[in-house]
Amino acid sequence: MPNTALKAARLKAGYSSQKAFAAALAQAAAQLGMAGIAVSGRQVTRWESNDPPWPQEDSQKLIVHVLRRPIEELGFQPPWEEAPDPGQPTASTVPAKPRPPVLRAALPRPPGRSGVQPGTIGADYAIVTEAHRRLYLSVAPAVLHRAVSEHASLGTALLGETSGVARQILASALAESLLLVGRIEFFDLRQPDAADATLVRALQAAGEADDSLLGAAILAHSAFVPGWASRLGDARERMQAARTYARRAPASAEVLAWLDAVEAECFTRCGDHRGALALLRRAEDLLAAGGDTTSPDWFTWFSPVRLHAFRGNTELLAGLIPQARTTLEQTLTELPDADGKQRIVVLGDLASVEAAARRPEEACAILEQALDQLAITWYATGMDRVREARRALTPWEGSAAVRRVDDRLYSWSATLSSLQR
Repeated sequence: MPNTALKAARLKAGYSSQKAFAAALAQAAAQLGMAGIAVSGRQVTRWESNDPPWPQEDSQKLIVHVLRRPIEELGFQPPWEEAPDPGQPTASTVPAKPRPPVLRAALPRPPGRSGVQPGTIGADYAIVTEAHRRLYLSVAPAVLHRAVSEHASLGTALLGETSGVARQILASALAESLLLVGRIEFFDLRQPDAADATLVRALQAAGEADDSLLGAAILAHSAFVPGWASRLGDARERMQAARTYARRAPASAEVLAWLDAVEAECFTRCGDHRGALALLRRAEDLLAAGGDTTSPDWFTWFSPVRLHAFRGNTELLAGLIPQARTTLEQTLTELPDADGKQRIVVLGDLASVEAAARRPEEACAILEQALDQLAITWYATGMDRVREARRALTPWEGSAAVRRVDDRLYSWSATLSSLQR
């Protein structure tokens, strides 16, 4: 008898043909950082045949992600079972992968038997993680931080009640949630110590999922912490680990270029502007060359225009003022309207360019634009760039233009908001 359970679930999910279902699985592979995994229409035919083979673990992960159903409910019988016992539950029959002891200690599990959650728990949890990813663009950081932290706590608790493919999907989504918490703590709230600890937890969750590409992203984010503290040796060691994980993935050209951009920023913060510019040139070459590997859906924080922003900041700090102005003005033109946080950073850097060129009126006008955006989208890293530009205007602080900036920078609401955050 054909595997009608899988066919029915496929049709219910809106995939009218086996070819369309195979294409959806391929798209899911890219989203989950599994670009090397391919499922053909012929394989789907075998799964819907009279005696469907038990899918390999990677394929199980994709099927569950796309259909939102446990693998055991889709007409497959585990090879280690002779036949299901009608008197026993069939959920969670896939044995969990061994977990390193360090992860057991770092991600505590509540008491209770393993595998009590349904097979869809990972995919259901991931839906909320994806929503938080989009909310980062517009929701106030302190508010979103609370929500994502609670979501991560939920995921940590559920991890002890989940097994098999569902556990792997859940662990990947948990790692992404913890990465978002760490990003908010570092970039939006300027809490580097908290971010460093959170990113360790994120890496542990990525290890539970055996997700090398997500591990590379987490390690590279963790390099910002020592990099911004002028500890270049520590930052480079973390970047070496990030590149090692990325090689296992494989990684797209965009991800590899971002790794160069991150290390370049660490070089810039530590005063090695020549080394930073060399890395940025290599990143530009990687983007120009492209490649067949696609970036996962969670990789939302980098693009060619973001690379221009990295370069503009490095050129500014290297004293290459005309080049920095050209780069930053081009970046502003190309930035999407929704990218308000990055716009604040670029405006702050551009104001510093004008101050360095001894054009205080122009610098103040740009700072007022940055303050307008900060009133809409708070971003601590952006506020840091605004303050850096204001310090560069000290020689003209008695001018009317600078006083206008100060009146806004130190208004009651702005000052209280800054101190509270």
